[in-house]
Amino acid sequence: MSNEVNLALGTTDIVWQLTDLYQTLDDPHINADLDLCQTEAEALQAEFAGKLSALSPKSLLNLVGRLEKIGVMQGRLATFAFLNFVTQIQEAKAGAFLQKIREKSSAIAKLTVFFELEWNTLPDNFALQLLADPSVKHYHHYLASLRRYARHLLSHQEEALLIETAPVGRGAWTLLFEKVVGNIKFGDRERTEEEVLADLYHEDRAIRQAAAGELTAGLRGQLHILSHITNTLLADKMIDDRLRHYSGWLCSMNLYNEISDDIVAVLVQTVTSRYDIPARYYRLKKQLLGLDELFDYDRYAPLANLPAQQVSWDECRGMVLAAFADFSGEMAEIAELFFTNNWIHAPIMDGKRGGAFAHPCTPDVHPYVMVNFTGNIRDVSTVAHELGHGVHQYLAAEKGYFNSGTPLVLAETASVFAELILFTHQLELLSTPAERTAFTAQKLESIFATVFRQIAMNRFEELSHNARREEGELSTERLNDLWRQTQQAMFGDSVSLTEDYAVWWSYIPHFLSTPGYVYSYAFGELLVLALYNLYLQDKDSFVPKYLTLLKAGGSDCPEILLQPFAVDLNDPEFWAGGLQVIDGMLRQIE
Repeated sequence: MSNEVNLALGTTDIVWQLTDLYQTLDDPHINADLDLCQTEAEALQAEFAGKLSALSPKSLLNLVGRLEKIGVMQGRLATFAFLNFVTQIQEAKAGAFLQKIREKSSAIAKLTVFFELEWNTLPDNFALQLLADPSVKHYHHYLASLRRYARHLLSHQEEALLIETAPVGRGAWTLLFEKVVGNIKFGDRERTEEEVLADLYHEDRAIRQAAAGELTAGLRGQLHILSHITNTLLADKMIDDRLRHYSGWLCSMNLYNEISDDIVAVLVQTVTSRYDIPARYYRLKKQLLGLDELFDYDRYAPLANLPAQQVSWDECRGMVLAAFADFSGEMAEIAELFFTNNWIHAPIMDGKRGGAFAHPCTPDVHPYVMVNFTGNIRDVSTVAHELGHGVHQYLAAEKGYFNSGTPLVLAETASVFAELILFTHQLELLSTPAERTAFTAQKLESIFATVFRQIAMNRFEELSHNARREEGELSTERLNDLWRQTQQAMFGDSVSLTEDYAVWWSYIPHFLSTPGYVYSYAFGELLVLALYNLYLQDKDSFVPKYLTLLKAGGSDCPEILLQPFAVDLNDPEFWAGGLQVIDGMLRQIE
């Protein structure tokens, strides 16, 4: 089935060129690079461990520069192992190689952990003196931001032990999750997750209902394992937060994103206060579809007059690049590199991870993008989304390895902005008001998925993390109840959730690999709506400022990077303004 789809869409040969990293799993450069990292880490430990309190600015620059080189080399190794694995999850050799790289990286990290620990225990006046020296200006934000973790670090011996056991900790459990979900065959036709999920957008209700049943049956067959993995990682987070003195389950993610707990609380509260928006829409959609009751498997049913043609890979490429070019020639040129240089993996394949992502790799190579392209208009938007990430990562690479990594909230801004650029471009190509209305409705559904659904998932995480801490191990039924409760709160009485839908929390990887991640999507979407309004007011001045934001990477905190746009993340009215834009789009349809 997958091969036929790939042939029809022209994606069979759209696979990434991992030889830009290493030739094969047996490439002798792999072991040579591992040995080089190990040797250099040992040398740094011998030369600098226990001596940071006597460092000169020049010595600090030398140390951080050498640590960055180790990071780049380890990043290249880790990227190769991960990207090789996600397209062949069922292959034992790929999984074993990924685990090998993780174990080797853990051993190297144990040697260099002294730096972060000692840097964070230096007296403030001495650290500030070092940071004020012009010679370390390039690493100023990186070094200053490291110190925000000072009160959450353990002793050297404890941190070294945690690093050594990390390969059999969270990473091993998320790897098991990938293997379990990646090996599920859905339905009698033994389809992939992506093929089944695509049917939820089919115009035929019977096909949608059958797809929902197939997805549920496949998940239920592995639910005892998926529930155990979830409970284990909920407990892992609980223990880590307790040891590191985080006051709540989300605090570490907020600290990573360099934003305050208060900003996130305001975002969540503002979005949940407008759950009336998706509820109104789905009540309207029920009428437009002529249904007496709208079930969960009806949510994505296409409206009449929605352009439903299948899109080939070449057509998708043309749509995305044309939309990017209308916004910025530079943005389109960078995006085209992903197509021409084989930096994208697009076909549907057995054993390939579901979903889509962009991986930054390392600044000396280039990012990679993975999608599962099934040829519908939503997949075109997904390609734009991931290329938004990719362009951002490509531009930020000039800041270097330690400064290019962007907080998740700004990373999602770039991807969501790319989606909006594509949407407005496609909307202009539609000739009839009916088509434009249906297409706008589909965009609204995409925005709901990015804002309201992600915040509802954040509420599920909130309840599940806190329940695990207060009640102990959670049964599958308890997790199902928490999922239904937080999803129903978003839909109100507009959507009837079936019993099958209760288990759909179990295939979402973000809950396991990056707890707390999902609010970043809502953050990005609402920020993008504000930025896009600025773009419409003055396109010529906006584009250079926007590209400068992308090029900045993670070289400063989000609030500083957004200052040129006069954005106040602490103001509830700012977030409410984005929701008003969404409300306005809905009122047009109503």
